Amino acid sequence: MSEPTLYYIPYERFLAEVEALARQIEADGWDPTFLVGIGRGGLVPGAYLSHRTALPLLSVDHSSGEHGFGDELLDKLAAKIRDGDRILIVDDINDSGSTINYLRAAIEAKTGGPEGLRVAVLIHNTRSNARAEYRGSEIDRDVDKSWYVFPWEALAPRETLKEEALEVPERLA
Repeated sequence: MSEPTLYYIPYERFLAEVEALARQIEADGWDPTFLVGIGRGGLVPGAYLSHRTALPLLSVDHSSGEHGFGDELLDKLAAKIRDGDRILIVDDINDSGSTINYLRAAIEAKTGGPEGLRVAVLIHNTRSNARAEYRGSEIDRDVDKSWYVFPWEALAPRETLKEEALEVPERLA
C-alpha cells in the first residue's frame, strides 16, 4: 500500500463545518436535548457546536478501545431517550460508518427505535454504510483517498497519523 496523503484541515474550514451543522440543526425543527461528543474525534466539534447552539454537551469515549468503558454511558443515553430526550451524536467524520453503526445499534437496542437519536458529522463519506442526518460537507472515498487531519490532531507526529490512516487500509485503497 502506498503512503497515505495527509490533508490538514484549516481552522477556518473547521469553523465553517461547525456553522453548517448548526444551521442545519436549527432549520430542521428536530430539537436535540443534548449533544454527545464521541471520543476522541467528536469531542472538539461537540464543544464548538455546543457553544454555537447553546445546547448542553455530554461525552462518550469510544476510541480508547477499553472494552465496556462506554457501555454504562450508552445505557444512560438510552434511558434519556426513553424519558423523552433527544440525543444528537457529534463526530468528526463518518468514514467507514463503523462508529456510528455501533453507537446506533447499542442505543437503539435499549430504546426500541431511532426516534430520539440523530448524528451530526463534520465530514460525511457518501460511500459509508452509516447515516448521518447532519453533514458539514461530503466526500466520496472512491475519489478522495486523503486522510483528514483535523486541527486538534495537528500536533500528532506525522508517523502516528500515517499509522492511524493505515489501520483501515480499505478507506484509502
